Amino acid sequence: MLGVAEYISKSLQYEEYAFTWEELKKDSFKTDVALKNELSRLVNKGEIVNLRQGFYLILPPRYRSYHKVPLELYSEKLFKYLNKPYYIGLYSAAAFYGASHQQVQKDYLITQFPNIRNIKKGVIFLNLFACSYWPPKNILQKKSDAGYFNVSSPALTAIDLIHYQSKLGGINRILAIIEELMEEIKTNDIQELLSWYPHTSSIQRLCFLLSELQADPATVNLFSEYLKGENYFPVLLSPDKNRRPGSTDNIWKVDVNIELESDI
Repeated sequence: MLGVAEYISKSLQYEEYAFTWEELKKDSFKTDVALKNELSRLVNKGEIVNLRQGFYLILPPRYRSYHKVPLELYSEKLFKYLNKPYYIGLYSAAAFYGASHQQVQKDYLITQFPNIRNIKKGVIFLNLFACSYWPPKNILQKKSDAGYFNVSSPALTAIDLIHYQSKLGGINRILAIIEELMEEIKTNDIQELLSWYPHTSSIQRLCFLLSELQADPATVNLFSEYLKGENYFPVLLSPDKNRRPGSTDNIWKVDVNIELESDI
């Protein structure tokens, strides 16, 4: 039976960077009061972070100066604790594919409705988005030192960026990332996405951007063939609740209501 410091040391030997209150109590000989006092002392020393009530991150020496550990080292455990499905997405997922041209101060994750509040503790900021239709495909499992974690595939990452563009700084903020992701998007990834993805308007916008960015014609053609079988309508490239889409001059039926200018 262990004290908190010994428990943390043992956890790090197994590349575990997070623990819960219940796990600690199970392996400790101390009273609740004694454990809480020791936890508080270690939080003040910057050795652990009380990320959420009952859930703690361990900051080993190599990460302590950053006051955080990489998201992939604890995301799986956190969302099991929250009892929610998840995947690392948007800007955070793009970074795994080398498509992050700017320093991102937040970590981005997508979970299922009902959403939970963003998690902010010190320099750690988990920006949580919720979707109503959980992806049956295009969520990949990658391996970190702490085990497996979920991340969106390149195709799902790209279309999520389009779908949530209004919450991410607009189309021009994500344009360069879409361009960089194009090199990572493979045929089978697109085919899987098109087999289930429910938001046709986001597909139209992504198709238009891929065409404008001169993506591989075979990639663009996959979307073209898909849309031929769909009954789709004009959409604004940049959503605007105060304006309806007008006439369009492209096969994607995208009304270009914003001047495209990458911020790379």
